[in-house]
Amino acid sequence: MLKMSVFSLVLVSFLMGCGAAPVGMLQVGSEAPRIKTKTLADVDGDFSRITSYRYPDERMYEYSLDDALKTGRPIVLEFATPGHCTVCDVQLQMLKGLLAEYGEEVIFLHMDQYQNPEAFKAFKVMGDPWTYIIDGEGKVQYKQAGRMLYGELESVIKRALKVETGNG
Repeated sequence: MLKMSVFSLVLVSFLMGCGAAPVGMLQVGSEAPRIKTKTLADVDGDFSRITSYRYPDERMYEYSLDDALKTGRPIVLEFATPGHCTVCDVQLQMLKGLLAEYGEEVIFLHMDQYQNPEAFKAFKVMGDPWTYIIDGEGKVQYKQAGRMLYGELESVIKRALKVETGNG
C-alpha cells in the first residue's frame, strides 16, 4: 500500500511537470532575442540548407529574425524540425495555410533545429514543435508547445492583429 502511494505521488509530480516550460525558457512578455538567422538568400536559394521540410514555402525564410523584428509586424515563429518530427511536418503544413491567408499582415518564420540552432539556443527551446507569437514591438505575446490546430493558431493570430491595429 505504501509503495503504491509513493508511486502515485511520484507519478502525479512527474505529470504536473509535463506541461511546464523548461527553466530559463523565454517567457510570454519577454523581449524576443534579436538574432541573425539564416534566410533563403543566405543559402543561395537552396532549401536543403535551411530546412528539412519537404514542401517549404520561400516566404517562411525571407527574413532573418532580427530583420523581421524591425518591420513592426507581428511574427509567427515556428520551431519545427520535420526531418525527425512528424508532428512538425503537420504543423508546417497547417502554417502554410495560415500564411496564405495572413501573409500580408504577419511574418511567418520557420526555424529548423539543424539549420538555425542559434535560434533554438536563444529561445532556450528544447524539443519541437514550439510556436511563438511576437508582437510588432518585439515582445513575446504567446507560446505553445506541441501541435496546434488551425483554429487555435488562427485565433491567436487574429488577437495579435487586433492589438497591432488598436482594435482589441
